[in-house]
Amino acid sequence: MERVQFQQEQMLAELKDLARKGLFSQQEVKQIMKKRTAFETALVRRVAKKGDFLRYANYEMTLETLRRKRIDRLQLPPSPPSISDYALVRRQFHIFERALKKFKGDIGLWIQYLQVAKREGARALVGRISARALQLHPNSPALYILAASHELQHLSPTSARTLLQRGIRLNPESVDLWREYVKMELGFVESLRRRWEVLGLDETKDEKGATQNREAAVETDGPSAMDADGADESEEARKEVMDGAIVNAVISNAVKAIPSFPLFNSIHSLIISYPCPPQLRRVLLEHLHSLLRARFSSSLEPDAAKLYATRFLTPELEGDELIDAVKRANEDLLDAVKTGPSGSTGMAKVYAQFVEEWIGKDIEGHMKLYLLTMLQSLCSSSSSPPLLSAHLRLITAANHPSPPSAQKIRKLAKKYTSISPTVADIWLARLDIEHSSGDTEEWKKTWGEARQHISPAAGKEDQEDLVNSVWFYGLDRVPSEELKETYEALLLEAMRNPSMHSFQEKLLNGYIRVLRDGSIRDLMAGTNIKGRQEKDLEHVAQKYLPSAEVWATAFDTFSTTASSTEAASRIDENEETVLRFIYDKWRVKSSSASGEAALAWAAWLVRRRRGAEAADVVSRARSLLDEQERHGFDIRWRRVLDEEEENDNGEDDTHDPARDQ
Repeated sequence: MERVQFQQEQMLAELKDLARKGLFSQQEVKQIMKKRTAFETALVRRVAKKGDFLRYANYEMTLETLRRKRIDRLQLPPSPPSISDYALVRRQFHIFERALKKFKGDIGLWIQYLQVAKREGARALVGRISARALQLHPNSPALYILAASHELQHLSPTSARTLLQRGIRLNPESVDLWREYVKMELGFVESLRRRWEVLGLDETKDEKGATQNREAAVETDGPSAMDADGADESEEARKEVMDGAIVNAVISNAVKAIPSFPLFNSIHSLIISYPCPPQLRRVLLEHLHSLLRARFSSSLEPDAAKLYATRFLTPELEGDELIDAVKRANEDLLDAVKTGPSGSTGMAKVYAQFVEEWIGKDIEGHMKLYLLTMLQSLCSSSSSPPLLSAHLRLITAANHPSPPSAQKIRKLAKKYTSISPTVADIWLARLDIEHSSGDTEEWKKTWGEARQHISPAAGKEDQEDLVNSVWFYGLDRVPSEELKETYEALLLEAMRNPSMHSFQEKLLNGYIRVLRDGSIRDLMAGTNIKGRQEKDLEHVAQKYLPSAEVWATAFDTFSTTASSTEAASRIDENEETVLRFIYDKWRVKSSSASGEAALAWAAWLVRRRRGAEAADVVSRARSLLDEQERHGFDIRWRRVLDEEEENDNGEDDTHDPARDQ
C-alpha cells in the first residue's frame, strides 16, 4: 500500500489547484481522490490486468474533458499556467507508461497510447513512443503507418518515407504498408503540383523560363522539393515526377513483392478515391492495369477480371463518357463469363455483383434497362445460380425502371427454383416474391418446398447463413400466436434427420425463447403462470433431449427476464424456480456440464447477495471434478467474484463528477 500512498501524495497539489480555481467543489475533490485510490489499489494487485489501467486512463480522460468544459462555461480570466492545467493529461500518460511496463508485448496498448498523445498534441512524445514501439515490435505494420502519418502531419515527408521504407524492408508482404507508401508518394506529388501552381510555374514555358521556375522552386521548397528523383534538377525529370514516375515505380515494386489481387484492389481503390488531376489518375491506372494483365496473363481470376474490365470507370466520368465506359466494362465481363470454365460460378457471381452495383447507382433508366436485358439474356443461356438469384432480386427491386407484372415475376421465380432446386439464395428470392404477393397460403407452401430441398446438414460452410435463413424465414413472418406451433413443426422435421443435430439446437434455442416470451406476456396480463414454465421445459427435456449447450442458453434466456416493468417483482418470483429447474437438468449432462451449471447458478446467487448458498453450490460441484478440471474451475469462479466486485464498485460512484457532462 506504500505505492498507493505515494500516488495519493502526488495528487494533492493538482487537486488543491482545481478547488482553488473553483472548477471542482470540495465534495467532488474528495470523490476524485476516492476513485483514484480505488484505481491505484487495483493496479498494485499481484496479477495486473490491462483493463484496470484502461479504466483508470479513461476516467482521467473524462475528468480532463469535464475540466475543459467548466473552464469554458465559467469563462475564467487569463492567468499564469498552474499545475492543474496539465496534471490530468500528464496522469493519463503516466498510467499508460505504467501499463506498458507490464504489457510491453501488447501492440494495441501502444497504439492507444499513441492516439491519446496525438489527441493531446504531444508531438515530441508521439515521436518517442513510436520509436520505442517500433524497437519492440518491428514486424507490426500498423505502428509504421501511425508513425509515418504523424510525420506527414508535421510536414516531414522525408522522415515518413524513411519510416515506410524501413517497415517495407521488414514486412515486404504487408498490403497496408505498400498502400500507405503509394498514398504518401501520391500526396507528395500533389503537394509539389499545388506549390508550383501557386508560384505560377507552367510546364509549357520555354527552357529559359523553366530554369528560372526551377530555381524559384528550389529556393522556396528546400531540399524536399528535389528529394523525389535524387536531386535531379532537369526539367524533364520534374515533368516525369509530375506524371507519376515515382508513384509508378512504387507500384511496380509493390507488385513484385506481393503479386496478388488484394494488393491490386487496394491500390486501385486508393488511386480512384485520391484527389488528384484526371490525367495523373489515368496514367497511374493504366500502369496498374498493365501490371495486372501481365500478372494474370494466362487466365484472370474472377475478381481480377472485374478490376481489369472496370479500369475505365473513373470518378470524373459523366454523361456519354460514363455510359460508354459502363458498356465497355459490361461487354468485357460478359465475354469473361461466356469464355470461362463451364460449371464455374466465380465469374458469374462477379458479373452479377457488377450489374447489381451499377443498377443501384444514380444512372439513367435506359442504362439500367440495358444491364438488366444483358443479365436476362445471360440467364437464358446459363443456369448459373448467382445470375438467377441476382436477376430475381433486381426485377423486384424498388429502383427498377420498368418492373414486370407480379404474375410474370412469380412464374419466373418458380422456373428458376426448378432449374436450381438446391440453391438457398434463389429460394430466398422466391420466398420474398411470394410473401410480398400477400397470399399467405402460397408463401407458406413455398417455404415448405424450400425446406424439403435445402437441408442445413447438406449445406456448405460458406452457405450456412443462407440455409439457416431459408429454414428460419417464416419464423419472422408468422403471427406470434402461431409461432410456438411453427417451431414445433420445424423441430419435428429436423428430428427426422439425425445429421441435423446442430441445426436442431438452434431451433430449440429459439423455441425456448418463444416459451419464455409467451409466459412473460401472460404474466404482464395478470395471468397466473406458476408451474407452467417448468412444465414447458419438462416437455422440452423429454421430447427433444436438449444438450448441455441448449440448457446453458436456456439459463441465460430465463436469467435475463427481470426488468424495470410493473410486473418485475412477479417475474423475479418465478425466475428462481425456473433457473433452479434448468440448473438441475443442465448439471446431470456431464462432469464438465456440472461445473458450467454450478458457475452459472452460483453467479446468479451472488448477484442476489446470497453468497453462502453460492459457496455451497461451488463446493459440491468442485468435489466432482478431477484435479485439472478443478484448477480451471477455480480460476473461473474467481473471475465471477472479481466481476461482481467491480460491479459493486461501479454502483458506489453515485457522486462521481466525471458523470456531470
